[in-house]
Amino acid sequence: MRSDVMKSGRQRAGHRSLLKALGLGDEEISKPIVGIAGSANSIVPGHIHLESINRAVAEGLIAGGCTPVIFNTIGVCDGLTMGHAGMKYSLPSREIISYTVEIMVQAHALDGVVLVPNCDKIIPGMLMAAARLKVPAALVSGGPMLAGICGDEKLDLVRVMEYAANDSLSDEDLKEIEDLACPTAGCCAGLFTANSMNCLSEALGIALPGNGTVPAVESGRIRLARETGKAVAHMVKEGRTVEPIFSEKAFRNALAVDMAIGGSTNSLLHLPAIAREAGIKLDLGEIDRICWQTPNLCRIAPSGGSKFHMEDLHRAGGIPAVLGELAEIGAVDLDVPTVAGKTLSELVGSARSLNIQVIRTANEPFSPKGGLAVLRGSLAPEGAVVKDAAMGEKMRSHRGPARVFDSEEDAIAAIRGGKINKGDVIIIRYEGPKGGPGMREMLLPTATIAGMGLADEVLLITDGRFSGGTRGGAVGHVSPEAAAGGPIAFVEEGDPIQIDVDSRRLDILVDEKEIDARRSAWAGPPRKELKGVLAVYEKLVESASTGAILRTDD
Repeated sequence: MRSDVMKSGRQRAGHRSLLKALGLGDEEISKPIVGIAGSANSIVPGHIHLESINRAVAEGLIAGGCTPVIFNTIGVCDGLTMGHAGMKYSLPSREIISYTVEIMVQAHALDGVVLVPNCDKIIPGMLMAAARLKVPAALVSGGPMLAGICGDEKLDLVRVMEYAANDSLSDEDLKEIEDLACPTAGCCAGLFTANSMNCLSEALGIALPGNGTVPAVESGRIRLARETGKAVAHMVKEGRTVEPIFSEKAFRNALAVDMAIGGSTNSLLHLPAIAREAGIKLDLGEIDRICWQTPNLCRIAPSGGSKFHMEDLHRAGGIPAVLGELAEIGAVDLDVPTVAGKTLSELVGSARSLNIQVIRTANEPFSPKGGLAVLRGSLAPEGAVVKDAAMGEKMRSHRGPARVFDSEEDAIAAIRGGKINKGDVIIIRYEGPKGGPGMREMLLPTATIAGMGLADEVLLITDGRFSGGTRGGAVGHVSPEAAAGGPIAFVEEGDPIQIDVDSRRLDILVDEKEIDARRSAWAGPPRKELKGVLAVYEKLVESASTGAILRTDD
């Protein structure tokens, strides 16, 4: 056992005395000691119930012959940080969470770890740690929130933000929507970043079936947590680690599922970052190749409006059904190991769509191409990403004048002030990993645009990123970013910008000599007085095209 270095032998009597101070007896100390990396807190709706998940995991570990110990990481609610400086801390928290799990597992020589996240950057942060540590590990999330209901409409967080931008709606009606939109614990009800990553964890084989879709408030979530504890106990006893699970095939499977369900563009930051910790390189070229080869089978909110949410995906068969449909056309390779000790093929079995309105068959998809797309061109030489499945037809191929803003706040003021016209191309720059720093999500601008009825009339391009809840003409992760001297830094008001999603192009239609002249005259990014974690992050973070990882080689 890894934990023997902490607890075994005469020289470790003092160590055992400390463990006994926890209430553990000799029998418990003699067993494998497995950590539960929790993230329960009382400010994030997706995490407020996670203590019950921790307890169920502990029960599963005990049943499997292990001794559980619980510790917590931090957790940021992206919804609560939207539209202000707090969002700068969200993406950096991913790295801190990763290091927190690593520190606790390594410092205490734990024999394994069960990861219990639910929202936003907590999931990829924990998975990055698991890939780096190469110990027995599995992930079980807290599950999605149920959608709210107001009259005949299903609601979620994004719909509230969109309604808030509709000036024709009375304060009383808005309050009714606000009161009903988020009715339960869990991560927000649409296929936003948290739910995307929890679903992709199933495709990676690091989580059991149902992890991404069993609602937070259903008893099945507790059973899933207990079974995950048992699974890690078996991994410890059998000497299995995550190393063979985090394979190239597994990451390709996850990318294929991402394209099939039309997940959050943030997954194209997180999957490369997790893969890097496993010694695997995922570049945007590989990601786009998989996009072209994978049909889009689902249109879960925000894609296709707000008709279907996570509970609908669950009832239609969840991720096993999506994998089953993709396997029918050879788009995934299910002969890969999982934390259950079975192959992904054995876990999926004969699962197929139970509702073809929610999960289309691979032979009759919503689109023959995946729900995400990677664009390149003179405005984004290293790439940019768009949630194709949530984009209206009009902006897929568009040419319009640039409206340039050097911060999210300036852009929001212009949008709300009626200064944006149909056909405009809004450029929000200096919001990338270095430029922010922290690469803020631009949900408030896109929700405001949608709420004003302009989602299909304007294009928004940024070196920042978007919430998984964003819909409309929204292109993010433009690389190189403005702060690194990318072409987006040299766009001027009125410059013609052209996008063609089907051709995978994003261009500034300005003569190259003029761009070179602007580059020569550029004084560099705006100076910002930084302290603490943001100062460190700004110095170490790399391009969004690499997953916004931290540079550690020098």
